[in-house]
Amino acid sequence: MGLCSGAILLFCHVAPRPRNAEATRAAILDAARERFARESYDDVGMRDIARDVGVDAALVSRYFGSKEDLFTAVLDSCENGAELMEGDRSTFGQRIAHEAIYEGKSESKLKGLLVLLRSVGSTKAMELVQRTGNERFFNPFAEWVGGPDAAVRARLAAAFVMGMAVSREITGGFGLDPAQCETMRDRMAAILQDIIDG
Repeated sequence: MGLCSGAILLFCHVAPRPRNAEATRAAILDAARERFARESYDDVGMRDIARDVGVDAALVSRYFGSKEDLFTAVLDSCENGAELMEGDRSTFGQRIAHEAIYEGKSESKLKGLLVLLRSVGSTKAMELVQRTGNERFFNPFAEWVGGPDAAVRARLAAAFVMGMAVSREITGGFGLDPAQCETMRDRMAAILQDIIDG
């Protein structure tokens, strides 16, 4: 090996690879989302997430602060139900019922749902879920619903939609024939629209 080649090889071994801060932050967030979707909030440690990414736990803290801050970032990264407010209010029931019965949940929505379900057993996690849920979804949704008892109707509609989503995922579908699915879609659409219209 020549002197020049040896110097290059030495340089390659000594020089650290530049760190891409944005990519590292995204990798930490992805790992945290996976962890919180699989395990309860109380069982997940910052070192676990750091190990999943292959970084030091101090780096996780530097990017996200505390475990609470990281969990909040995970909640913020999941889909927040804003699609419920897209489209005409008069077709809300039809749109949402069709999606609930016929369209599979995206990977992002499923992860978000799992994170929420895993959080139920933790007082701290539920505080964070409730706070971010109100700020990011329930308050804007109630405003979109409008009219008397908007907050109540928004909660009812959201609970119905979430209940259907959980039921579908737990049972692996509804196990109904096409005619029954159509009937369920129509009934669900009517109930949702009645809730929204007040």
